Amino acid sequence: MQFNIFMSVNKTTDLIPIAGNDPESLAMIFRDHDIDPRYAQRLLYWIYKRNITSFTEINDIPKKIVSAIEGTFVTGLFEPLTSVLSDDGSIKYLFRNANGLAYEAVYMPEGKRSTVCVSVQSGCRMGCRFCATGKYGWKGNLTAGEIINQVVSIPHKITHVVLMGMGEAGDNIDEVIKACRILTAQWGLAVGRAKVTVSTVGILPSLRRLLEETDCNITLSLHSPFAEERKKVIPAETRWPFASALAMMKEFQLKKLRRFTVAYVMLSGINDTGRHLDELIRLLKGNRVRINLLPYHPFEGDENRSTSYKNMMEFKHALVSSGIEATVRRSRGKDIDAACGMLAAVSVTE
Repeated sequence: MQFNIFMSVNKTTDLIPIAGNDPESLAMIFRDHDIDPRYAQRLLYWIYKRNITSFTEINDIPKKIVSAIEGTFVTGLFEPLTSVLSDDGSIKYLFRNANGLAYEAVYMPEGKRSTVCVSVQSGCRMGCRFCATGKYGWKGNLTAGEIINQVVSIPHKITHVVLMGMGEAGDNIDEVIKACRILTAQWGLAVGRAKVTVSTVGILPSLRRLLEETDCNITLSLHSPFAEERKKVIPAETRWPFASALAMMKEFQLKKLRRFTVAYVMLSGINDTGRHLDELIRLLKGNRVRINLLPYHPFEGDENRSTSYKNMMEFKHALVSSGIEATVRRSRGKDIDAACGMLAAVSVTE
């Protein structure tokens, strides 16, 4: 295991961050500050393509314009505070924004694929029972710029982005949709839309917006196919039933390469029985939603344990035999508390 400390932090400032804007919004801001809006898209090239942290690096915008920008704006890009290296090659990065909010991102290399799992909030207020982020509590929302910064500020070439870190995407939907647009737009990071995935517990108004306003993949967190059991673990079930979220996804016209997935974290003796398997098959059979089976990662003081790998493979075989696309996901970063459900900005609170 390795621990590194970077020198730069995101300090409090009254200057306006550029990261998080699209060409239209930045042009409007430029007009409000008497800066020629024709340079908005070019400046975004330097932010999203070149990842500059200082405007002095720009060499193709007139110096007079750059000087005006420097007096009012900051790039909005900043390095993480710390990083921790896992035995499996994953790296967890800790960030803190100008308001002091702490949040984490995880880099996961695997062959030619390099995925970064980013946070959308500091903490979470969904209160899911088996999630360390929920135990951390909700501290605040991240801006689109702070979400994007987690992708561009780490020293790796990224092929895939998953918004599955700290926080609930549906609880910060405006900024999440802005971030998705920046991630996939040609003027932005130009990550292929099929390589960006947003995870949610299924807040229905936000889910509809994700479906209609983005082309990103969507993953629904399930836990149990039985509503009464799911309520005990994911309180959002009471207000936004999974059955309604699944029905909404079934009705939506699925574009080529876009994926809808159900994430199913398996706990021994809790949601890994034959009864659960039969109900999963009933719910998912005959539609375009796939299922991703995940091991459970207990946190300190938690007596629950993950189901066995053998049982996960038996679930997968039964699901696939029923015509449902199913995969078993391997844990990454468990030794550094970076696996699914383990992010809690621990380095800041200790």
